[in-house]
Amino acid sequence: MKKTVLIIDDELDLRELLKLTLAKMGIDSTAVETVKEAVSALQENTFDLCLTDMRLPDGNGLELVDHVSKNYPQLPIAVLTAYGNVDLAVDALKLGAFDFLSKPVELSRLRALITNALNLPTESPSQKRPSKGKSADNSDVSLLLGDSKIMADIRQQIGKVARSQAPMFISGESGTGKELAARSIHGLSSRAAGPFIPVNCGAIPANLVESEFFGHRKGSFTGAFEDKQGLFQAANGGTLFLDEVADLPLDMQVKLLRAIQEKRIRPVGSETEIDVDVRLISATHKNLQDAVTRGAFRSDLFYRLNVIDIHMPSLRQRPADTAILAEHILGRLNTDNKKISLSPGALNALANYSFPGNVRELENILERACTLCENSRIELEDLKLNPAAALTTDPQGEAQTKQQYKDIKTSNPSVRLDSRIPVSSLDDHLEEIEKEILIETLEKARWNKTEAAKKLGISFRSIRYRLEKLGLNDE
Repeated sequence: MKKTVLIIDDELDLRELLKLTLAKMGIDSTAVETVKEAVSALQENTFDLCLTDMRLPDGNGLELVDHVSKNYPQLPIAVLTAYGNVDLAVDALKLGAFDFLSKPVELSRLRALITNALNLPTESPSQKRPSKGKSADNSDVSLLLGDSKIMADIRQQIGKVARSQAPMFISGESGTGKELAARSIHGLSSRAAGPFIPVNCGAIPANLVESEFFGHRKGSFTGAFEDKQGLFQAANGGTLFLDEVADLPLDMQVKLLRAIQEKRIRPVGSETEIDVDVRLISATHKNLQDAVTRGAFRSDLFYRLNVIDIHMPSLRQRPADTAILAEHILGRLNTDNKKISLSPGALNALANYSFPGNVRELENILERACTLCENSRIELEDLKLNPAAALTTDPQGEAQTKQQYKDIKTSNPSVRLDSRIPVSSLDDHLEEIEKEILIETLEKARWNKTEAAKKLGISFRSIRYRLEKLGLNDE
C-alpha cells in the first residue's frame, strides 16, 4: 500500500514542489493551507507523515505539532521553518516533532527526511532496514535490564522518543549505561540500519577535535598526509553519540552548534561544505547546567543538545535490580566448561552495596570474583567489596533514606538489611551518620565550607542546608 503524506502550507509554489517530490518517490499526498483544514483532514483520513509550515494563516506549526502529538502519537510530523529561525524548530522538537527543515527547502534533505520518517528502504539493497525494534548491531531496548519501575519508565520513554530526529541528551553517573541507552534509541529508530558512532569527547586532544569531528584535507596541517573522513561523515545516515560532551573545548562547541543548525560540515583545509544527515545523542556524567553557569559550556549549545533528555538512574536508586543484572553478567561470563553462580551470602552482600561505580562496577566485581572463586560458586570473600561503600552510608555524605530501605525489603524480601541499623530509629541513625561525615570533612577542610562541599561532591548550597538542618551552621 502506498504511503500518504499530509502537506500543510499556504504557499502554492511550495505545496506543488512538495507534491511533485513525493510523487517521484512513489508517495501520495494531500495538501491543505490552514490549521483548521489540517485538523479536519486528520479526522477524515489516515496519513503516514505530516509536513507543515511554521507560519499559517490561522495559527502556526507548533499548534499542529502539539495536536498531532496528543491525538495521533504514532504519526510523525516535520516542520518547515524560515532560514535562521531555529529556535521555533527546537520548540517544535520539544513538543514531539520528528524533524525540521529550513526554507528554502533543499530537495536532497527533504528526501532524506521523508525516507527516515517513513522508514523507506535506502537506495542500496545492502542497506535494507531491519524490522522495527532491532538494529544492525542487535541492540535492543530490552538490554536495559531491571524490573524496577524506574527502569520500566526509562524503557517506555526510549520507545516513545526513538522515532524523533531531535537531538537527545542522556545524563547520569558514570557506569549507569548511558551508551547502552543511546544504542537502544538508535536501534529502535528509523536509522537502525545506519551506523552508530560513539566517541568520547574527553579522550580527543584539543588540537585534533575539529579534524576528528569534521575530517581534514591532505596538507591542511602538519601530519595531514592524506584526506581523512570525520566522525560526522562516518555517522551519516545514522547516529553520532557524543559521550562526555561537557569536555569539548569552547571553540569546538561553537563549530558543533553550527553543524547542528546547518546540518553541514566543512573539513579542515577545505573550502567546500558537506551535507550530513546525522542524529545526535550526547551524554555526560557531569552537571551540564552547572557548566553553563560557570561559563565552561555554551548555553546555546546546551539547549540545542538538550531538546529531549533522559536521566539514567544509579544502581543505588534501583537496588532490587542488582540480582537480575548479576545473573545477566554471570551468564555472559560463564563458559561451557565453567558455570559460576552466587552464594546466598554473596548475593546478600551485593544487595547491601552502594556501587559508587554503578553497573560498570558490578561487572568488574563479578569478573574479578569469577577469577578468584574456587569451584563454581562465588562466596562473599571473593567479591572483595569496599566496606566504605556499604548501602548503609554514602561516601559523598548523601545518606540513604528510610523509604529506600523499605523499597528494597518490599521488592526483595530475601534481602537481609544490615542488622546494626535499628529500624525503629532509622532517621536518627542516619542523621548521626550524616553529622559525623559532615564534621569529619569540615575538620579536614579546616571548616572551609566551599572546600568541604567539593570533597563531598555536593554544592555549597546543599552543604549549607545540611548544616542548618543539623544545627551545625555557625552563620
